[in-house]
Amino acid sequence: MKNVFFALHGAIRNRRRGLPAEPAKHAKKTWKKRGRTVSFSAIVLGFTLLFLFVPLFFIIIYSFNESKGAEFTAPSLIWYKKLIFESSALWQSLLNSIIVAVSSAAVSTILGTAASIGVNWYKFRGRKFIQTLTYLPMVLPEVIVGISMLIFFSGIKIPLGLFTIFAAHTTFCLPFVFLMVNARLDEFDYSIIEAAHDLGATELGTMFKVVIPAIMPGILSGFMMAVTMSLEDFVITFFVAGPGSTTLPLYVYSMIRFGVSPVINALSCVMILLTCAVAFSLRKGLKGIAASH
Repeated sequence: MKNVFFALHGAIRNRRRGLPAEPAKHAKKTWKKRGRTVSFSAIVLGFTLLFLFVPLFFIIIYSFNESKGAEFTAPSLIWYKKLIFESSALWQSLLNSIIVAVSSAAVSTILGTAASIGVNWYKFRGRKFIQTLTYLPMVLPEVIVGISMLIFFSGIKIPLGLFTIFAAHTTFCLPFVFLMVNARLDEFDYSIIEAAHDLGATELGTMFKVVIPAIMPGILSGFMMAVTMSLEDFVITFFVAGPGSTTLPLYVYSMIRFGVSPVINALSCVMILLTCAVAFSLRKGLKGIAASH
């Protein structure tokens, strides 16, 4: 009984001082000991990261290789010189990709955001059916989407070109925007809307001054996801591209058929650095927007 009293007295005294109780101390020590051991999940994570990033490392290294072969001979910037001054067709294909990616991402972001707000905000017949239908382009194989787009454009007599690529990319990027905005709306506090209505805000004013600022991180994430998906797409673009509308993936594919050029390695290195810079700069911006709302 005396020991129990002293144990309770020590626990109360530690709690008043802000110190952890005795069981908490033991649990913390046990957790630290477990943290020192290498788990199976940590090993799998390490191999996964190596599998993802080692090829990028080799691309960066071989972009500074003087020779075209697989053997590294001497460091050189010759391929960056050719990339900047002797690759006009490559830059034109990159410009086509950027134009299509930004325009299709902007349209799919507007449509996906409006669709997500409408599905979550309003109750109407066929709501579940529209939700299911929206996810179809995301789950269907890209070959089927590309062939169906090609048949559709041929049936309505639209010539293949940048516009058809833009329309196809908008179609398959829209579900990704819808999904990300929908995830943000699932955490939305709808009492804010009622408070805005009580203060005299109209439905349109509530949407633009309350709802959209609150879900802006999801909208920006969806836009960036759509840009990424459009830039890297090859299969759908291959079916709906026409003369003079070569995008970067199509141009790289045509170059690889005749042998891998180190100019592609140089361009890949530049794009990796730009992507990392944009990702790290937007990371803090998105956190700030999320914290403010």
